[in-house]
Amino acid sequence: MTATTTVVLLRGDGVALTAERFEPEAAGARGTVLLLHGGGQTRHSWQRTGRRLAAAGWTALAVDARGHGDSEWAADGDYSIAAHARDLTAVVTALDERPMLVGASMGGLAALTAQGAAPELARALVLVDITPRAEADGVDRITAFMRDGLAGFDTLAAAAAAVTAYNPHRPRPARPEGLRKNLRERDGRWYWHWDPRLLSHPDNATARAAGRERDARAAARRITVPTLLIQGMRSDVVGPDGVRDLLELIPHARHVGVDRAGHMVGGDDNDVLTTGLLDFLDGVRP
Repeated sequence: MTATTTVVLLRGDGVALTAERFEPEAAGARGTVLLLHGGGQTRHSWQRTGRRLAAAGWTALAVDARGHGDSEWAADGDYSIAAHARDLTAVVTALDERPMLVGASMGGLAALTAQGAAPELARALVLVDITPRAEADGVDRITAFMRDGLAGFDTLAAAAAAVTAYNPHRPRPARPEGLRKNLRERDGRWYWHWDPRLLSHPDNATARAAGRERDARAAARRITVPTLLIQGMRSDVVGPDGVRDLLELIPHARHVGVDRAGHMVGGDDNDVLTTGLLDFLDGVRP
């Protein structure tokens, strides 16, 4: 089964969101899957997954979060998890069905928060390498990587080198041109295409880590839909303690580990991630 792709505009909570829609060409789609990326990424991180989902009969919507990619930047600079969750709730409310929610890192926390606030929002929840209890060193390393890129890069090759330094276990792409989807050129330099205020929002500060965990744990306790945690076994963000904690908070949740993947599971081993995702979705009742 092949897929058609279109770029669509969605309404979040006071912001316009850009999404890519992957749709099966054959009739009888099995439902809709919302794909939510991590902080500093864009919808393009879900390209391969979106195509495979559509090939399997699902309609997939890969959404640029507020302040990321081609979506609007928040006028008030609100990039809290609560704001992303409100955007997600607005998107789902506008659909004519209950979708499946698949969120990586920041997108996973937004999905967990939205679903916890409205337990009938979606049919199922998939968290990709994120749990309420996150490893502080791993979170700090992500923040440092994002902060180091604020000054931009002389070339695409320099940006690719920075990505390789952050993910040394991942083979370096032969050509850095693929990063054009995540970067924009201004005055001869290349900048990541997300609002820098994401890093300065008070709710995203290190001092708020305990509060974020408390809020996420409270949301997890209210999850009643089928839930899957896909963990990168090389991740420095989700460790054994975080996995155990989530499975205690959501006793019916399933856990899949991806051996060759770090925190960026989709980029490290997309085939295993998508296969595990498809197996899980196949088991969710219509």
